[in-house]
Amino acid sequence: MDNEGWIGVDLDGTLAYYDEWRGEDHIGKPIPKMLARVKLWIKEGRTVKIFTARASDNNNQGIVVPAIEQWLKDNGLPELEVTDKKDYFMTELWDDRCVQVIPNTGERVDVIEYKRGCTNGWDSCKEWLKGFSGHSNDVRIVPRSSGK
Repeated sequence: MDNEGWIGVDLDGTLAYYDEWRGEDHIGKPIPKMLARVKLWIKEGRTVKIFTARASDNNNQGIVVPAIEQWLKDNGLPELEVTDKKDYFMTELWDDRCVQVIPNTGERVDVIEYKRGCTNGWDSCKEWLKGFSGHSNDVRIVPRSSGK
C-alpha cells in the first residue's frame, strides 16, 4: 500500500454499469470515465480497492471475488483487493450511493471551490481537474445553501 492510503471504488453503478441484479457472477460493462480514472490512479502508484457490497456475503466469496477479478482483467486492470470494509487508511470512496458531509458538521457537501487553476472559468479548470482526487490544500468545501 502506498503511504497515501487507498481509494475505495464501488463496482455496481460506479465502475460497472448496473441496472438490476442478475446474479453474483454477472458484472455490467465498464463505465469508461471511471475506468480511465482508476487506470490513471494505478499508473500514478495509488492503491485502489474495489469496495463492494458483493463482498459482504461470505457464502458467495468463491463466486463473487473470482468474477470481479476476471472482470478487472478483461477490462485492462490489474488484480485489486476486493473488500466491503473501510478502515482508517481509506482516503476516498467513489460510490453512486454516498453523500459526502463536511467533517464534524453534519452539513452536506455541495460545492467545491478551487483557489487556483481556474482563473478563466470552467474551461480552464478541465485539464487541471483531470484525475483530481481531493488531496489538495487548494480546495475549500462549501455546504449546500439549502441545508438539505
